[in-house]
Amino acid sequence: MTSDASRRLRADAARNSERILRAARQVWAAHGPDAPLDEIARHAGVGIATLYRRFPDKTGLVRAAIDQCFTEEIAPAIERALNDDDPRRGLVTVLEATLAMAAREHNALAAARNSGAMTAEASRPFFESLTLLTSRAQEAGLIRADLVPDDMPRIIVMLIGVVWTMDPRHEGWRRYLTLILDALSPGSATPLPPAAPLLPLQKPATWRF
Repeated sequence: MTSDASRRLRADAARNSERILRAARQVWAAHGPDAPLDEIARHAGVGIATLYRRFPDKTGLVRAAIDQCFTEEIAPAIERALNDDDPRRGLVTVLEATLAMAAREHNALAAARNSGAMTAEASRPFFESLTLLTSRAQEAGLIRADLVPDDMPRIIVMLIGVVWTMDPRHEGWRRYLTLILDALSPGSATPLPPAAPLLPLQKPATWRF
């Protein structure tokens, strides 16, 4: 096989993967997290065998779809935040992007939760960035100094939990983000009790991404 032919095959495979992932997100949004894989294949315009070649099981498909969401929506927000001269505003940028994505991809995250696709390892880059942004805001005196690294993962899970209590088409989560941001401000902050260690990742925490 010529190198040109190999490149064409790789390009076709990449396009098929892209179509399948976008179709999966659209089908889950329209029909819920338990939509069958053959419906995703039809929506992507590929055969079910092609879907299984690219993603042998639903867990792998869900994980790749969430990775696509992160790459397209959260990673650019993190980059903007790290380049922002105002570290608190940068942190808010990432929190807003995260919650907007959680609302928009509500059913994709439900599929991830149901399939066990989300792991501590998968979410580590996001939380490392969040810890860095929080530390920068603390050093600037813009976020309360008594936060510890384990606090922000819990706060994110709390905020994403709010999304599951309301119609995801609305931005009701902004109310609760505003409340949390007020609580993170150093002015008149009540001293916090000691933080409890994070437990190993468990089923309810699979809303992480």
